[in-house]
Amino acid sequence: MNISNNDFEGNLPASLGNMRSMEHLDISHNGFHGNLPDSLRSFKELVLLDISDNNLTGVIPSWIGEFQHLSMLLLSNNLLEGEIPISLFNLSYLGLLDLSANMLSGDIPPHVNSERRVVLLLHDNNFSKGIPDTLLLNVSILDMRNNRLSGNIPEFINTQNISILLLRGNNFTGRIPHQLCGLSNIHLLDLANNGLSGSIPSCLSNISFGSGKEDTSNDFDFVYGIFNGNDVGAYFRSLVVLEQFSMDYLASFLTKIEFPTKHRYDSYMGGNLLELCGLDLSQNKLSGEIPVEIGGDLLKLHALNLSHNYLSGEIPRSFSGLKTVESLDLSFNRLHGEIPPQLSELSSLGVFKVSYNNLSGVIPQGGHLSTFDANSYVGNPFLCGKPTNKSCNSNNIQEPDDEVEDDEYTIDMVSFYWSLAAAYVTILLGVIASLSFDSPWSRAWFNLVDAFLRKVRYLFWC
Repeated sequence: MNISNNDFEGNLPASLGNMRSMEHLDISHNGFHGNLPDSLRSFKELVLLDISDNNLTGVIPSWIGEFQHLSMLLLSNNLLEGEIPISLFNLSYLGLLDLSANMLSGDIPPHVNSERRVVLLLHDNNFSKGIPDTLLLNVSILDMRNNRLSGNIPEFINTQNISILLLRGNNFTGRIPHQLCGLSNIHLLDLANNGLSGSIPSCLSNISFGSGKEDTSNDFDFVYGIFNGNDVGAYFRSLVVLEQFSMDYLASFLTKIEFPTKHRYDSYMGGNLLELCGLDLSQNKLSGEIPVEIGGDLLKLHALNLSHNYLSGEIPRSFSGLKTVESLDLSFNRLHGEIPPQLSELSSLGVFKVSYNNLSGVIPQGGHLSTFDANSYVGNPFLCGKPTNKSCNSNNIQEPDDEVEDDEYTIDMVSFYWSLAAAYVTILLGVIASLSFDSPWSRAWFNLVDAFLRKVRYLFWC
């Protein structure tokens, strides 16, 4: 039964429980409120349950874990609170669990016991106690964006199945764990908007960040697995009128993700997501040099964002190997040296930002580099040439170094000493000039000096 996208409201009717042979129930995008009625426990054959985008309150009942055939459970965009019942993670055929955009908190169960690879969407909740390091055992997509998770990123184990890992917008601190280098099948890793620090592990260069084109059946076999056999897939195929509806649910397994490229946030879903290969580590506290391996090995990157960190050193010349990169943002770091002229070979580049660093020298021209305006380079006082207004003469191409700062400091101190000496001389001359006039206080001064001299002579004579 599908009554989604209507204006129904009120409590969910208890009479729904009378349809005990129900396999598919979609009442999403309505105005239902209140708790999930216990009468729904009679849905023993239920395969798909979608009550997302309503106003449900209360806790998620543990009896949902009794639906032995349940493959897809969508309760997102409600007002549910409390913990995730561990019974949901014990559903044998679970393929999609979407509890995002609620007010859930508490502990996350340690792992999913499904026979299939699971899409687990828990973003935009109130989880704060951390992620179990065993959670990725049977998970293909984990979306924990915009929660309150703190501490270090877990040293995940059993990471061979994960394809998308989204931890953006939490309160993680510390270093990026080297265990993330074991994400051999990862397509998208998003750690932005945390408080991470330290250097980027060089072993990340060993990750292919493949687009999934080569073997999609292997990387996303959970899609096909759920729609094979005696389950909702067969149910959809048996009803021609619901063919498009089934395709909509198939697409829901490839979660929708926003990723910043080309001055905007693009949404990627389904096949489009497989085309995106992005790495976003912006707005952390990462330090050290940028690993040259990023440009040498991650040849399928479409977007690289390392902005708002403490990265130092030079821009790797190996970045010229990122032939498919469309957005490269290195702004707000501590990079120095020249901009590699090899970057003009990046024919797909649509966004290039190196502003607010300590770069110097002539801005390379040619290729797409000649299309960017001065905003891409602002905040680098020693850069010259187009599109800035600085000419590249000998005075403008100097390297910023400590000697320049020391010279400026020395000049300032010399000026200070000369000013101080001039002030003393001026005061002394003023006193001498004032004593040359006949006035009561000048006579008193001379009398005081005369008395002092007489006293000194008396002491010596005695």
